[in-house]
Amino acid sequence: MGKIGRNEQCLCGSGKKFKHCCLPKQQAGLVPRSTEQAFKISLVHEIELIQKAAVEGKQKIKELGVFILFSTEEGDAWLLEITDSDGVQLVRGGLVLDVPIDESRETIEINWSHTFSLPNRAFEITSYADRSVQILADYPTREIHASMKRIKKKFSAEQLGMVHVKQDKQSTVVPSA
Repeated sequence: MGKIGRNEQCLCGSGKKFKHCCLPKQQAGLVPRSTEQAFKISLVHEIELIQKAAVEGKQKIKELGVFILFSTEEGDAWLLEITDSDGVQLVRGGLVLDVPIDESRETIEINWSHTFSLPNRAFEITSYADRSVQILADYPTREIHASMKRIKKKFSAEQLGMVHVKQDKQSTVVPSA
């Protein structure tokens, strides 16, 4: 992952700009973690926030690196990875599901349950387990598509290709420092 810009949202999840949040702490030597370590903490934190929004029936969407997290008013939440169109459901009908993430000092491994696509403004998922296809109604497909475009504009194709190391078709390993 590249360096975070001063005016970008801080990776700690505070919602503040980096220059007004963790940058002064890093400069003072109070935050000894790398950007990648902050990203790991931030991903888990954002998953918890999106799960809470789903349980409360709030529609929310969040971009984090190559990930899109979203919740719906119906109580569903997903984590999507845009380079390979992978997804995993975090909340279903207001019920929080286990998050299939394994973190170590070097990597974050995510075991994806589905691939996703957005044909004709619909949210379509294909299960890795049985290859079944479902179209999920009332999902924020327009916002997801706009987020995907912003992320692809923010990172070069080369950067997007280096984001993760594939181990198999169902997992993504995100390298850390």
